[in-house]
Amino acid sequence: MTKTAFLFAGQGAQYLGMGHDLCEQYEAVRSTFDEASQVLGYDVRALIDEDEEKLNQTRYTQPAILTTSVAIYRLLAENGLHPDMVAGLSLGEYSALVAAGALDFKTAVALIAKRGAFMEEAAPAGSGKMVAVLNADPAQIEAACQEASSLGVVSPANYNTPSQIVIGGDIAAVDQAVELLKAAGVKRLIPLNVSGPFHTALLKPASDRLAQALEAVEFSDFALPLVGNTEADIMEKDRIKELLTRQVMEPVRFYDSIARMQAAGVTDFIEIGPGKVLSGFVKKIDKTASVCQVEDVESFLALLEK
Repeated sequence: MTKTAFLFAGQGAQYLGMGHDLCEQYEAVRSTFDEASQVLGYDVRALIDEDEEKLNQTRYTQPAILTTSVAIYRLLAENGLHPDMVAGLSLGEYSALVAAGALDFKTAVALIAKRGAFMEEAAPAGSGKMVAVLNADPAQIEAACQEASSLGVVSPANYNTPSQIVIGGDIAAVDQAVELLKAAGVKRLIPLNVSGPFHTALLKPASDRLAQALEAVEFSDFALPLVGNTEADIMEKDRIKELLTRQVMEPVRFYDSIARMQAAGVTDFIEIGPGKVLSGFVKKIDKTASVCQVEDVESFLALLEK
């Protein structure tokens, strides 16, 4: 028995026009965008198709990706494709919660619009920095961050693959950690074009505000298991609010999450939403894993044929 996990895309994967052809062809996709637009009070489809500047602003990016991802998920479900487990990268965890039956889509859209605004306000563009560190030992990266943290916040933000860990925080502290890693012989350090130092302690104000917003949200029982970012383990209903609150300011443990899914018997991964970022990570984590992704009509039809 092969087991399949759906992985939902995170922030940074967005692009102008994402999901457009699916919207034109499939009612399930169109109606999902209509639902989101009603909740948000603006036309989500038009924003994605026409306004690149807004699309790259965190408060708009997050609902746009969530809506695109859930629309594709619904299209797959309508065609009899159902996962055994789900997970998502950061923002993608909310799409996974919808897919797992724990969170109503309309509630998710309203919540994620708030989360995006809170994150944007806590870490305005240019307020911090994130750098991908390639082919370095995690313990070495953590030690460099520790040493540089006398200059401000710096810590691992994303454990994407064993050979790619992203650090983030205050600019001076991140720069110092980079210098320490270079001095220790690390060759590849790539500054990332992101809108803020997410998943670091600089997001504490956003985390606090999100905790308040979550107070009003009702979660349902999980219909299928979801592996969460913060602990790389199966999420329990009574801990959802705590884990989502922590997730904004704690590292995303992606490769441990994949390992957790594989330990549960998952062999096939389907990335849902814009881009191929997570597919790339899974391939680097395990070359033998079966990986595909769905973001447009072509990739959807290719999956159906499989």
